[in-house]
Amino acid sequence: MFRIGDGQQAKQALEKLVETGFGAATSRTTKGAIWSVLAAGLVSLGLMLGSTGSAHSKGPVPVAGYETVAPSQLPAQGQDVLKKIYAGGKFKHDKDGTVFGNRERLLPAKDRGFYREYTVRTPGERTRGARRIVCGGLMPTAPDACYYTDDHYGSFRKIAP
Repeated sequence: MFRIGDGQQAKQALEKLVETGFGAATSRTTKGAIWSVLAAGLVSLGLMLGSTGSAHSKGPVPVAGYETVAPSQLPAQGQDVLKKIYAGGKFKHDKDGTVFGNRERLLPAKDRGFYREYTVRTPGERTRGARRIVCGGLMPTAPDACYYTDDHYGSFRKIAP
């Protein structure tokens, strides 16, 4: 269970809000949905603020909301792709360098066309695999920020500059 201060107090406050703040006419199903949204919001807020707790993450989450990874900590294939991005080099896959739509909304909201995706090859994988680098900025060879995912856009770590 994720804690912000005293988790039991937060839970009781949310329960009271659901029970009294939304009136007696609110159905159990609606109350359950409201509870879920409020709880998810608190978890998100805690993650964005870098709060400590037992949220499921791979380590401390910085204030910006993303774990960071140094370029040297990327797999060798990721390091190669990152070098090619900055050099404007040739890429193996047709999808490399194409617009990443951010449909998962896990990266900061930007206009369409801001983000571009690149395949990070997985040894032994016959398809493109799940590993990607997504970079954002107006100039593809000088991105404002790059992110690494090893779970096909399920999560991202910001690549430290």
